[in-house]
Amino acid sequence: MAHLPPREGTVVRRRIWGTAAVLALVTGLVPVTSSQAAAAHRPGPLPLERLFDNRAVSDDARPAAADFDGAGGSLSARDLTAAGWTPGRTLGIEGARLTWPRTAPGRPDNVRADGQSVRVRGRGDALAFLVAGTGGEASGTGTVRYRDGSRGSYRLTAPDWRSGPLATKSVALPHINTPGGQRAEKARLYVVTVPLARGREVASVNLPRDPGAPDLHVFALSVRAASKGWTGTWSTSTAGYTAVGPWSDRTVRLVVHTSTGGPRVRIRLDNTFAAGPVRIGSATVAVQEAGAGARGAPRPLSFRGAPGTELPAGAQAYSDPLDFDVPADANLLVSFHLPGPVVAAPVHSQAIQRSYVSGPGDHTADGSPAAYTSTITSWPLLTGVDVGGGPGSVVLLGDSITDGVKSTQDANRRWPDVLATRLLNQSAVPAYGVLNQGISANRVVADRYAGDGVSTDTGGVSALHRLDRDVLAQTSARTVVVFEGINDVRWGASADQVIAGLREIADRARARGLRTVAATIAPCEGESLCTAAANRQREAVNAYLRGSDDFDALLDFDAVLRDPAHPARMLPAYDSGDHLHPGDTGLAALADSVDLRLLVP
Repeated sequence: MAHLPPREGTVVRRRIWGTAAVLALVTGLVPVTSSQAAAAHRPGPLPLERLFDNRAVSDDARPAAADFDGAGGSLSARDLTAAGWTPGRTLGIEGARLTWPRTAPGRPDNVRADGQSVRVRGRGDALAFLVAGTGGEASGTGTVRYRDGSRGSYRLTAPDWRSGPLATKSVALPHINTPGGQRAEKARLYVVTVPLARGREVASVNLPRDPGAPDLHVFALSVRAASKGWTGTWSTSTAGYTAVGPWSDRTVRLVVHTSTGGPRVRIRLDNTFAAGPVRIGSATVAVQEAGAGARGAPRPLSFRGAPGTELPAGAQAYSDPLDFDVPADANLLVSFHLPGPVVAAPVHSQAIQRSYVSGPGDHTADGSPAAYTSTITSWPLLTGVDVGGGPGSVVLLGDSITDGVKSTQDANRRWPDVLATRLLNQSAVPAYGVLNQGISANRVVADRYAGDGVSTDTGGVSALHRLDRDVLAQTSARTVVVFEGINDVRWGASADQVIAGLREIADRARARGLRTVAATIAPCEGESLCTAAANRQREAVNAYLRGSDDFDALLDFDAVLRDPAHPARMLPAYDSGDHLHPGDTGLAALADSVDLRLLVP
């Protein structure tokens, strides 16, 4: 296997010098690059593909036909095809739709950002960029131009294609092509979103100016449309990528619990963290009668008019709107057929709910439970259910306490479920949907799961690394409640580290127009990792939360759960028995303590 020669000092970037540049050198003038010269004569904003000036993708048999990074490195066309990222394919990632360049390997397929004016249209909450840096992490400031004549600036950062974090990548490819051969080294591509002025229509986008080395490469960009007319009623976070089944020609029937109801429904499937595509043959939705049995005939779902869909690596798909009366505070059965072999999948591991897998065949339309011969206690692939209409959603970003660990299985007694019931049974504030984005073992500032590859660890990537996917991209999110930090201090993080992470979450959420609510960290003395040192850090984080205005509001969950006679310990009546997780009574106490007015934007 050939290797690139070692780099010395800064990366040498290959340039093609034209007549103007040579003349400038002779006369002593400042050189004008070809891209700057073209920009000076440009009639106005152009589609991104008209501005492509760099080749990132090569055929494995002709790797020298592309030079992504100025040192001969490029992406493998074969790897991209294996991931489902084929030319011209539209990819759904973090709520945005981005089209992978329609060019053949070895042809221009991306632009090195240097102030180019790009034609972009639409209204939404964010701009989504498909990007990567070469030569290191690349950052710059660009401009958004709106149809009403106003402008806004944005800051775009593209992690490096070879060394950027796997926890936030959209896809990782197993090889890098070089002129001397292929290297077994992961190449990364990223989707990065930046906020837009709400309600204004975008007319064009100026990319950041060339930062020099490193280079910021843009493959695609679009306006992420706001999810008008929809409210999230149920969601879950992808906590890891684990071995499943294996399943082939099997139907998975997942049981999920709604918060609010509505007259239409759609589902969201995510192939997060995956290396290859997964095929969905067909899918249905029904109200649960009992177990895997449906109340009435399951209703077929479609995807862009087809009965099934393929999810490329790292991508997602929404089903088409379906007229279907979704009851509030009820269990649904979401079924999908997996016609091909599936040996690993993105999962939410702690469902606290039994779901079902069939014997061979497509049993999505079965109302009877007879074909469903085995059970699972995770939610693979399915990450969201939305209903038509409604006032929007409250997103709960948390760890195992929010996830419902130690609550009664199949009983929907997680504190987010109890909160949703409270919202339904009152009229003082809107009856928001409640989206549970809790992950057992999750932390604010450190990843439990690395973000790539098959793993047995399903503690997820950090709250900071999953914020865009699990909060900012959630359907009709209005408010985020952050209840995390106990796992950080139990595993040695300092209060200052946790506080910095919480402050960043608040800043990023506010920039997207969300109301931000923080919850203090609950006591846990008696659990093996809840040492006196960990408790001091916990108390320091709570002191910050009680005295800070970084968040819009505070829920004092520590005060709700603690034993007044022993404040470092949970009140015995609320303790599940492990001293860390509240039981059903304690979880209900958390939900009942929430002043619902604090959730209103």
